[in-house]
Amino acid sequence: MTSARFSDSVARPIMGEGPNGAFVRGCWVLVLCLVVAPLRARAEDPRHPDRPRAPLRDIDALPTGSRDDIAAARLQVLADARYQLSIRLPLLDNQTLASKEELAELRRIAISGRHARIRILLHDPAAALRSDHRLVALAQRLSSAIEIRMPVDEVDLASTSSFVLNDVGGYLFLPEADRAQGRAARDNRPAQAPLQQQFDEVWDRSERASVLQPLDL
Repeated sequence: MTSARFSDSVARPIMGEGPNGAFVRGCWVLVLCLVVAPLRARAEDPRHPDRPRAPLRDIDALPTGSRDDIAAARLQVLADARYQLSIRLPLLDNQTLASKEELAELRRIAISGRHARIRILLHDPAAALRSDHRLVALAQRLSSAIEIRMPVDEVDLASTSSFVLNDVGGYLFLPEADRAQGRAARDNRPAQAPLQQQFDEVWDRSERASVLQPLDL
């Protein structure tokens, strides 16, 4: 609907017909053209970086029906993160957090500033060390921001789930880490919250991965 049509539809029933009504409607059109339209255009103009970005919608789910989907979802969660990540992996294989893109995002987060913090729970850090996983080398170089712990409680070690959580409500959750089936979203804090609580509880009762100490981690 154009400004003129909109003004006419609003002003006509308010101002009525006749010379005075027509004059007022004309003034209304002028206000829309000179004031409202430029402000609306500015609000929609992406060239204005001072305008706050609209938050990601909670319904922005990510597909997780295949291994390729899961890899893409994991990378998206990493790319959306600002300063912090919480990652739980029963097993760190060479297909997880090993691509150039994933490592680049991890490095970006780790050097993002004083609030940077990447916490990783590995059930078997010795296996990651033996396989010379690229994440180990990155954690060695950026040990002030990347911390690795190992669960010690039998219940925690028996869990087969894995997840990646960021600080903007994004998550990837796999009930069974070795199966390509789960759920993910770029921004769904209600769904992420119980995972974050679970991670924090396990983190608090886990121990530093001492097997990685020879690498000064």
